[in-house]
Amino acid sequence: MNARAGAAPAGLAAPRAAEAAGAADEAHTYVDVAVVGAGVVGCMTAREVLHRSPGTSVMVLDRDTIASGATRRSAGLHFPRGATEQVRRMAAYSQDWYEKLRAARPEVPVHPLGMTVIADAGADAQAALHTAYLPAARLRPVPGPVAARRVTVPDGKAAWTADGCQYAEVAAFTAQLARTMRPYAAFREGVRVTAVRPGPDHVTLRLGTGDEVTAGRVVLAPGPWLDDPAWAGALAPLGLRVKKIVALHVDIPTYAGDGAVVFHDEDAFLLPLHDRGHWLFSYTCREWDVSPDGLGGGVSAQNLHEARELLAGYAPEFAARCVSGRVFCDAYNPGGTGPVVTALDAAGRLVFAGAAGGSGYRLAPALAADAADLLHPGYSAEDETRNIK
Repeated sequence: MNARAGAAPAGLAAPRAAEAAGAADEAHTYVDVAVVGAGVVGCMTAREVLHRSPGTSVMVLDRDTIASGATRRSAGLHFPRGATEQVRRMAAYSQDWYEKLRAARPEVPVHPLGMTVIADAGADAQAALHTAYLPAARLRPVPGPVAARRVTVPDGKAAWTADGCQYAEVAAFTAQLARTMRPYAAFREGVRVTAVRPGPDHVTLRLGTGDEVTAGRVVLAPGPWLDDPAWAGALAPLGLRVKKIVALHVDIPTYAGDGAVVFHDEDAFLLPLHDRGHWLFSYTCREWDVSPDGLGGGVSAQNLHEARELLAGYAPEFAARCVSGRVFCDAYNPGGTGPVVTALDAAGRLVFAGAAGGSGYRLAPALAADAADLLHPGYSAEDETRNIK
């Protein structure tokens, strides 16, 4: 996404036709790199590979259309925070990447926001808060009891303003990213991968169409579809789990100047969706081991109750106007260290990138860079940051 629409991302030379689509032999296609999953993490990974190695033949495959899974339901909030050292590293890298992108491409659907953080007022809690937030946040105390419009600070809590917050229309962002790559990569949408067979020299993908793809290396970026039979066995040793994510739509208009409000201790936030004209409230739902294909029931009465109860302590008017929302899920790493990017086979040809725990957009640049590091071990993430034009 570092160049005009229809032009190569920065650093990409125009490939020959065979390099863009891969070499084909009847129902068999050969590519250097295949990425399974066309969400924001998968598309960002494909872009990273192309940026680092112009002329590489890349194919992106998805059982549905681009950005149709967790990416389509994403709130798209980014802020410079991390609960662990790994997440802080990834958040810092992604923060810098997005800032450089916006400077180069101001038309991308990424919108800067003000931000207020509310957390426990105790000294130990404040020390932990300042550890979690990156220096780029520049936390500054907010005097008085009101943190933001219609949001109050309860007794025992304190508020800070912070820098570095933005939100994106993630599906549109991902579609735009894919559009810039189409002259340089092959996309197969609505094509399910039914088998993944790694070998010492290549990885074979069997497709639902009956075709096969042989790739030098494959990146699995399946989002919450961990239990797909094609790769469930390969992922099982990682011990990942899938958790439900609920974000309620608050039927209150947004106004210019409205910013995000992060409830640090509850791991929840209020986000003004200026592009849609209403607020969104995301809270931590505790429903584990759900299936992305079994979440068609929408927002439940329990979801409404949990969200309203939490929000009522800060913004009663917002709590009363939580009437609908979006429900999906994401993969999590129960180990608590953060997302997982790792090789799944001895030869290092099959790589997994994911388990971002609902932070796929926020950490996508770092996830992509880490995945590309495994594919191109001689190239560092710092090189990529310097090369964004």
